Amino acid sequence: MSTTLETPISSIESNRRRVGALKSLGVVSVGDALTYYPFRVTDPVPARSLYEAKIGEKMAFAAHVLETRVFPMARRGFRLIATVTDDDFAARRNTPKSLASLVFFSYRKSYVDWVQRKLHAGALLVVAGEPSVYDNRLQFTHPDLLTINPVQSQSENGEWNDGFGDPANPPLGNLKYDAQTIDEALKRVCRPRPVYHATSRISSEHIHESVLKYMDALRGAEYLATQNAGNFLDNPTQEGDFDIPQIDREIQIKVLGNAIPDIIPEDFREEYGLMHRAEAFMAIHDPVDRKNFDNALQTLRYEEALICQTALVKSRDASRKSKATACPETRLKDDFIASLPFTLTNGQQQVIADISADMAHDYPMQRLLQGEVGSGKTVVAVAAMMQAVGSGGQAVLVAPTQVLAEQHYASISTMVSKLGKSDANSSDNQKNLDDANARRSNKRSAQSSKDGEFDAKTIHNNAVDKGVQLADLLDLAASDDVETGFSGKGKDIFGAKDGEIPVFLLTGSMRLAERRRVLAAAASGMPCIVVATHAAFSKSFQAPNLTLAVIDEQHRFGVEQRESLNSKGSTAPHLLVMTATPIPRTAAMTWFGDLDISSLTELPGGRKPIRTFVVPEDNASLMGEMFALIRKRIDAGERAYVVCPRIDADAEDADGALAASAASGSKTAGSKTAGSSAAAFDDAYDLGEDDEQRAQRPPLHSVAEIVERLQSLPQFKGIRFATLTGRDDDTTKSRVMADFESGITPILVATTVIEVGVDVAKASCIVIFDADRYGLSQLHQLRGRVGRGGADSGAFLISRAPADSDAARRLDVIQGTLDGAEIAQADLEFRGAGDVLGDAQSGGKSGLKLLRVVKDVKIIEHARVEATRLVAQDPDLLEHVQLAGAVLDFTRGNETFLTSN
Repeated sequence: MSTTLETPISSIESNRRRVGALKSLGVVSVGDALTYYPFRVTDPVPARSLYEAKIGEKMAFAAHVLETRVFPMARRGFRLIATVTDDDFAARRNTPKSLASLVFFSYRKSYVDWVQRKLHAGALLVVAGEPSVYDNRLQFTHPDLLTINPVQSQSENGEWNDGFGDPANPPLGNLKYDAQTIDEALKRVCRPRPVYHATSRISSEHIHESVLKYMDALRGAEYLATQNAGNFLDNPTQEGDFDIPQIDREIQIKVLGNAIPDIIPEDFREEYGLMHRAEAFMAIHDPVDRKNFDNALQTLRYEEALICQTALVKSRDASRKSKATACPETRLKDDFIASLPFTLTNGQQQVIADISADMAHDYPMQRLLQGEVGSGKTVVAVAAMMQAVGSGGQAVLVAPTQVLAEQHYASISTMVSKLGKSDANSSDNQKNLDDANARRSNKRSAQSSKDGEFDAKTIHNNAVDKGVQLADLLDLAASDDVETGFSGKGKDIFGAKDGEIPVFLLTGSMRLAERRRVLAAAASGMPCIVVATHAAFSKSFQAPNLTLAVIDEQHRFGVEQRESLNSKGSTAPHLLVMTATPIPRTAAMTWFGDLDISSLTELPGGRKPIRTFVVPEDNASLMGEMFALIRKRIDAGERAYVVCPRIDADAEDADGALAASAASGSKTAGSKTAGSSAAAFDDAYDLGEDDEQRAQRPPLHSVAEIVERLQSLPQFKGIRFATLTGRDDDTTKSRVMADFESGITPILVATTVIEVGVDVAKASCIVIFDADRYGLSQLHQLRGRVGRGGADSGAFLISRAPADSDAARRLDVIQGTLDGAEIAQADLEFRGAGDVLGDAQSGGKSGLKLLRVVKDVKIIEHARVEATRLVAQDPDLLEHVQLAGAVLDFTRGNETFLTSN
C-alpha cells in the first residue's frame, strides 16, 4: 500500500510509544508530521580533526575509544571519562593524530552504565561537541555521540582492524548502532539541524528522525530500495569543512513531489521565487544550509497566507450570495442625524454613508467598525438602526454586560426621543413610522402568501425560557394592536409612545412581565430597536423582521452566539460588529479579511487628551501626591476609578480572567489561593513570559485590600467608597453605578468589569494597580473610561516592574501615546497576535503555524491580491484542485477562525 499525506503514522511507525508521544503533539498522520514545523535551525557543525579544534567552537570528528573509567564523585553521583583518539580520521584529513577526553556526569548509575557500554574500548564513534581544555588535554563535556558499525566501516582490504577486539563480535550487548558508516554519521551531526518543540515523552532529535522516516515512506518502496543499495555520490574523501556524502537531492525532491502535489499556483510561485511544496518540506526538515531553511520558511508562509486569504475571500463571496432584506429608505436616518445636538465628525459621516450603501443591497452587509474609546461608534450604530427601522425592519444591538446594555438603552432612547421634540418633526416622524409599518405589512403579507403560515411557524419554534409561555406570545402576537405596531394613539400594549420609535431593553435579570412584553413586541415583527445582553441569543427571542444586528465588543461573544442571530428572522440580517480594541491593519487583514473594515480615528469635539502617568508603587511621596490630587478632583465634584486585578485575597480566579472567559462560557470555580488567582490573571493577560519570570512576580492587589488601604489614608477622610466586581449581580451593578454617577460614592474600586462600555461623564481620574501585569490594549481600554466630560483627565498606572524590564517598556508605550493603532501594533509585537484579539481569534487556534501577522504584512498583501484574482477568475477553484482542497481543509478545521468576526 502506497503512503500518502493521510496515512496514519501508526501504520508506518513500529514504536508504539513514539506513536503515542507524537499523538500528544497533534501528529496523527504523515501530513501532520510534515506540517509540524521546527521553530529554528542550528548552525552547521564543521568536521575537524582534534588537531584543528578551536576552543569554544562546536565541531565534529570520528574517533575510537582507547579506555573508559568511572569515578564516584565526592558527595553523590558518578563521573565517566573516556579517552579517544582520532588517528584514522586525522590521517584522512592529513593532520597529526591527537587525544581527547569525553566526560559525562550523572547521579544515576544506570545512565553511566549505559554510556559506558557505548564507549567500550575499541568502539568507533562520531562525536559532536564544544571543546575545552582540562589538564593540558582537549575535553568534550556531554557531547553528542553516534556509534558506528565497525563491520560496515571496513578498510580497503575488507577488514576493520583498530587493534581492539573482534569486529565480528563487538561488546555492545543488545544496543544498536546509530549509523552504519562514518560518513553517514558525519552527515547527521554536521548538517544544520532543525529544532522542534518537544516534550518529556519525545525529544526534538526523535521528532526529526520520525519526520525524515515518513518522508522516505512517501517516496515509496522503490526509492527506499535504491537508497539502501547505496545511491550516494562517490566522493567520500572530499576536501573542506564538510566531509559529508550527499544523496542526490534533486532525485529526492522529484520523487517526493510525486506524493506531495503543490498547492501554490505555478505562476504565483514563479513570480515570487518560491519552492515546490515537496522541496520546501525537504528544506525545512532536512536543510542543506540556513539559506535553504529560510527559503522553505518563506515558501510555506506564502502557502499559509494564500490558503487563509482564499478561504476568507470565498467566505465573503458566499455571504454575498445569501439573501437579506434591503433597507433603501434613509429618511428616518437623515431626520435622526439632523436632530442631533452636535455635528458628526468627518469620519462618522463617511462610515454612516458606507453602512447606508451596504444596507441598501439585498445581500447581508458584513462590516467591522473599530474606533477609539469615545470616538462615537454608538451614534453610527443608531443611525444604521434608524435606516433599518425606517425601511420597515427590526434592529437589535447586543452588548456583553447589563451595565453596558442599560447605558446603550438610555443613550439611544434619549437620542431617539429628540426626533419628536417639535410638532413638525413629530408629524414627519409619524409619517415615517406609518410608512415603515406599511412596508412591514406588505412584506409580511407577501411572505405569508409565499411560505404559508409564516407567523405561526415563527412563534411555534420558540422555546420556553424563564417562564415565558408559548400561549402568551401567541396571544400577544395575534393581537390587532400588535399588528398596528406603534402607530396607534397614546401608548400601545408594548409601552411605545405615539410617534416615537420603540426602543426596548432585554436582559436576563428583567422581571417576567417586562420580559414577556419585550419578547412579544419583537415576535410581532413591529419595527423597533431592541438593546439586549446575551438574552438576545436565547430561543425565546424571535424577531421575524430582523434586518440589522449590531454586536458591540464582538470579541466577547462566542461564535455560536453570534451565528444564532441569523436564525431569528426570515432572512439573514445585515451585520455590524464594533470593537474599541485597536486592531493593527495586518491583524485585521488576517482575522477579518471577509469583512469590510471601517475605522473612526477622530474624537468628537470638546474631548481633551488624557494625561498618563507611571507611578512606581514603592515611591511613597509620589503615591501620596497622586492621592492628594485625586481628593482635590473629588472635592471639585468629579469621580475617580481605582482598578485592581483581584476581588479579594481568597479569590481563585482573577476578575479579569473571569471577564475574559465569560464569552467562552467558563464559570468561576470557587475560592482557593492567591497564587492560583495570579495564575488565572496572568493566563488571561499572557505577556509572553516564561514560568520562572511569572514565579518572581509579587502577589496581585485585590479590591478588598485596596479599599481598606485607601479608607485608612488621611487624603480620603470622609469619602465614601463603592466596589464593583464580577461577583456582583446585575441589580447591584446598576445600583453601584447609579450611586457613583450621582456622587454618593465618588470613588469606585473595581476589577476590570469596567473595562468596556462604562460611561460616566464626571469621571476624570483612573488609578490602575498592577498596571505592569496588563496588556497594552487592556490599559488603553481602561484609560478610556475617563476624559468623557470635557474636563482635564489623568490615568495613573501603578507599577512594581523593574526599570529595565519588558513590563516597564510596555508602560512607556502607553504613557507616550494615545494612538490606539500604535498601541495595538506595540501590543502585537510584545505579546503576539493571539492574545490581542482574544482566544477566538488566536493564531494558535487558527491553523496558521508559520505566518507572522506583524512581520509578514507583504506576504499577506500579495496573497490577498492573488486570492482575489483566483476566486474572481475561478470561483469554485476547479482549475486549482489542490488549493481548493487545502482551503476546504482549512475551513473545516477553522470554523471559529472564519466566523469569529
